Amino acid sequence: MSTQCETTGRRAGGAKMPFFERYLSLWVAFCIVAGILLGQFVPSVFESLGAMEVARVNLPVAVLIWLMILPMLLKIDFNSLVEVRQHWKGVGVTLFINWGVKPFSMALLAWIFIRNLFSGWLPAEQLDSYIAGLILLAAAPCTAMVFVWSNLSDGHPGFTLSQVALNDLIMVFAFAPIVALLLGISSIHVPWDTLVLSVVLYIVLPVIVASLWRKWLMRDEEGEVRLKRVLNAMHPVSLSALLITLVLLFGFQGSQIISEPFVILLLAIPILIQVYFNSGLAYWLNRKLGVQHCVAAPSALIGASNFFELAVAAAISLFGLQSGAALATVVGVLVEVPVMLSVVWIVNRSKPWYEAKP
Repeated sequence: MSTQCETTGRRAGGAKMPFFERYLSLWVAFCIVAGILLGQFVPSVFESLGAMEVARVNLPVAVLIWLMILPMLLKIDFNSLVEVRQHWKGVGVTLFINWGVKPFSMALLAWIFIRNLFSGWLPAEQLDSYIAGLILLAAAPCTAMVFVWSNLSDGHPGFTLSQVALNDLIMVFAFAPIVALLLGISSIHVPWDTLVLSVVLYIVLPVIVASLWRKWLMRDEEGEVRLKRVLNAMHPVSLSALLITLVLLFGFQGSQIISEPFVILLLAIPILIQVYFNSGLAYWLNRKLGVQHCVAAPSALIGASNFFELAVAAAISLFGLQSGAALATVVGVLVEVPVMLSVVWIVNRSKPWYEAKP
């Protein structure tokens, strides 16, 4: 296989995961405990926050989701889409996994595990909601943490950036139809007006705002410095918004979790299976097509990870803060870091095998 990756002038070797992201699962676990305790001791606060809705959109959560999403979208330069042609095989594999395999494999796994194998251990009235949450989790590819995973696996930055930009554009048009199709197949009622509103509110508008903001920041030769300064300032805000959202969600979910303590574990199982299945399939397909490892590694990681911020927002809009769908999407946040780090470890350790001639 070609060694072009080693001569592109970019190498992420030695890059380390930022401290906060490295222990994200620990912070998430802390927020779970804090949310459950606060929900039990000050339920009136959560009831007041839950009542702040307009057109079934919870306003506090909407603000928090925007604070999470905007900094991620600011990183994306849609001009990088010109690089898609240079890595068309890797892009093709990732698009096939993201939009042709992952949502459907998750729907199948949800049906197998939630509807059948685990149905006796889960609240019967929440089964449809859990399945909907898992479908929402898998229906959109990750846009933020992918940059971290790519860096840790020596991924080609041009490929990663162009792939994320392309996925974001596709998401604007494909997210709602795929979700509606899979929810319909699962016999779950689809409130189309709420689904379309979620797409506009959490995909279309943030993409437009972030693109205009980025263009304004990059208006002259000081643009890179200005953009970096804004991203550094927004980073802790984005992470704080994520954690506050989790506290709110578990404040509403506390009673259910206390009564059904194994729910989180059971929901995590299909999520883990789909991550390893999709990343492995993407990695294998790239090798079969002779794609360089610096493209195959981020391709596998993008193919496996989920845009959990969008999933959480859509689940709350469609099914409510106290729904099983919201809980299922939050479980995706809980397992995201450890499972994706394990995939990074696998693609790094398997590089000699990957580059060996078949």
